[in-house]
Amino acid sequence: MSETDYCELCDLPRSQCIHGRPPAPPAPAPVKKPVTRTRKTTTSSSAAAPKVVTKSAPRKWTPPAAFAPLILEILETAGGSMSADDVLDELESQLADSLLPGDFETTPEGELRWRYAARRARQTLLADGSMVKGSPGVWQLP
Repeated sequence: MSETDYCELCDLPRSQCIHGRPPAPPAPAPVKKPVTRTRKTTTSSSAAAPKVVTKSAPRKWTPPAAFAPLILEILETAGGSMSADDVLDELESQLADSLLPGDFETTPEGELRWRYAARRARQTLLADGSMVKGSPGVWQLP
């Protein structure tokens, strides 16, 4: 090694010396967390504390909980038991005007989203004891 390969400040080879090493790369920029925006509303009286109201995005499709009471109503009027296809057809006719545009999209399995939500509602009703498992393809009340 030649004299230029040694540090003048500490007499160590530049490969081992802290003076001969390149500067450390710059630290990455900190990742910002998304900010939840809230809308503050106040009442007319100045003594009351302001309420914070969180505004959520509009739903893209109907949640399964919206189908549960209708499923029970349809089964009651049918005498307590009905084929799954007939229940879904009746649901579609009753909810034709209130289904959201996203309800007519398909799931990755190819099923309409509202039908998937109705089947999920049935699973919840089975877990609650509001419905019982009948023969395959039949939805029934206890």
